[in-house]
Amino acid sequence: MNLSLTVSGKTDIGLVRSGNEDSLTLDFDNNLFVVCDGMGGHKAGEVASSEACDIIRFCFSDLADMLANDLQLIIPVDFPSRGLLLVQAIRLANRSVYKRSRSHSDYAGMGTTVAAVAFEDDLICIAHVGDSRVYRLTPTELIPLTTDHSWISELQQSGQFSEAEAAQIINRNVITRALGINEKVEVDFRAQRVEEGSVYILCSDGLCGYAADEEIFSVASGCDEDIHRIVNDLVQLANDRGGQDNVTVVAVRVDKIESEKKLPEVKPVTVSGESDDALQRENEILATVKKPEVISVPPASPVAYPSQRFPLVLIFAAFIIIAALIVYLVTLK
Repeated sequence: MNLSLTVSGKTDIGLVRSGNEDSLTLDFDNNLFVVCDGMGGHKAGEVASSEACDIIRFCFSDLADMLANDLQLIIPVDFPSRGLLLVQAIRLANRSVYKRSRSHSDYAGMGTTVAAVAFEDDLICIAHVGDSRVYRLTPTELIPLTTDHSWISELQQSGQFSEAEAAQIINRNVITRALGINEKVEVDFRAQRVEEGSVYILCSDGLCGYAADEEIFSVASGCDEDIHRIVNDLVQLANDRGGQDNVTVVAVRVDKIESEKKLPEVKPVTVSGESDDALQRENEILATVKKPEVISVPPASPVAYPSQRFPLVLIFAAFIIIAALIVYLVTLK
């Protein structure tokens, strides 16, 4: 496959927060792009989002073959191979953040959202958990490709509130699904055919939580498909709205695609949480991936570490010499 992409990404602390709990991954070798928005106590959100990005990237760079052939981790779905890997990677990231949140009191309750895409032949594979989003930008509209896992989004989907009414509700950003909160995680997935010139935008809710889709479209569409400008202008839009939260934006443009394959698309589907056997296998994998570095200390050498009695010997020898000298002087008298 000959796939050419132009990609840009940026994360910004915003104007209010003291730290940045967002993280992003731009893995050009694997055409993998990830946005995570962490949450938790002091620096715990930063740890969670960074951990998730690192694990997902490591799955693509080092664990892909092993995960594809591990019978305990196989997911019985008809996904493209990289789509399947993306879901497995997010599951493993969930497990890693969950275990780490219980390893230290400062990390208790930490979690992170994730929105991730991976390209395979003529498809873009999209997986997400939480309220970070993926959009497709067209000349005429901004098309959401993910649905928020949030309290207010679920109320809207049930028809209880209109979008205008939902915007006025306090605590509207409470999410109902995130990585690291529970042992198992449900992952939403879809695979969509791409075309040359297609533009995709990933963002944390530091953007979409403070700017409407219409505003995001207005700014992005005015950038003439300049990917770097789209990213910078959307980050600026978030800060122009008050910069109340950290904001992360990734933009991807498909410049060229040549593939003889026509892989089938996958309509939006929720992949249920893994089995208990899969959880145990994930623990085994993480024990090797996250194994603490062991520093080997060589045994002490008798030459390098002389006996503690050595100074006493010197004192005793000096005493004998002095005593002999005194006897000699007395004899001379």
